[in-house]
Amino acid sequence: MTHQPRKRFGQHFLHDPGVIARIVAAIDPQPGQRVVEIGPGLGALTRLLLERAGRVEAVEIDRDVIVELERRCAGLGELVVHEGDALEFDFAALAGGGKLRVCGNLPYNVSTPLLFHLLSQSAAIEDMHFMLQREVVERMAAKPDTREYGRLTVMLAAACRVEALFRVGRGAFQPPPQVESAVVRLVPLAGPPFPLPDRQRFARVVAAGFSGRRKTIRNSLRDWVDEDGFAAAGVDPGRRADTLSPAEFAALAASPRLD
Repeated sequence: MTHQPRKRFGQHFLHDPGVIARIVAAIDPQPGQRVVEIGPGLGALTRLLLERAGRVEAVEIDRDVIVELERRCAGLGELVVHEGDALEFDFAALAGGGKLRVCGNLPYNVSTPLLFHLLSQSAAIEDMHFMLQREVVERMAAKPDTREYGRLTVMLAAACRVEALFRVGRGAFQPPPQVESAVVRLVPLAGPPFPLPDRQRFARVVAAGFSGRRKTIRNSLRDWVDEDGFAAAGVDPGRRADTLSPAEFAALAASPRLD
C-alpha cells in the first residue's frame, strides 16, 4: 500500500475480496446507471463497480489518494473523481434530474450527519448501500421498545426503507477499526409512510422525546404536547419515547402547537 490511512479522515481501507464481492452483489450495479461512491480510498470497491457498471463517479476528500485510485482503476471503465467533502457535496446537482445509486465505506465519525445530508437530497437518489459501524446500523433498523431504538431510527423511518444486510469483521480493513461493521441498504421513499405535515416540528418532537430515555413522554414533551394533544394522537403520556412507533411520533407532532 503506497498511501498511509489518515486518522483525521477516518480511513480504514477495505481489502477482503469476499466482503467486497458481497457488497457489489448487494448493490448489483448495471451499465447505464449513475453509480456514485463516497470515499473510494484506494479503489477496492471502485474496481468491481467499474467492471459491472462501466462508469463510476467518486467523491473523495483526500487529494493525496486520488492519483493512486486512478492508477489502480485505469482501463476498467470511466472513473470521474470529484475532490471534496461529501458532507458539502451537491448530489442533486450531480444527478441533473436523474437518479443516483450511492454507495461507500463511510467514515464512521461523520456517518450520521452524512446520512441526513444525503436524505435532504433524496429526490435525486434511487438507493444507498453503505458500510457503517455495526451499532449504527442496528440503531437504523431497530424496532420500538429495544435498546437500539432511538432518534436515528425514527427520523430515518420517515424518509426511507432501511434494511440491514450483513456484518463485517474488523479484519476486512487495513488498519482494522476498533469496532465491528455492517452493510445497510437505504431506499428513499416517495413520501412519508404516515401523515407528516411539518417535518421540522416532527424532528424537534423526536429530539425532545429522546432527550431523556427514561422519562415519560408527558415530561419530555411537556413543551410540545399537552394532555389534549396526547388524547388526539391516541398516545398514553405515561409511556417512554422508546416505545412509540414513528407514526405515533408523527401524530404527536401534528397536535396543536403550545406556543
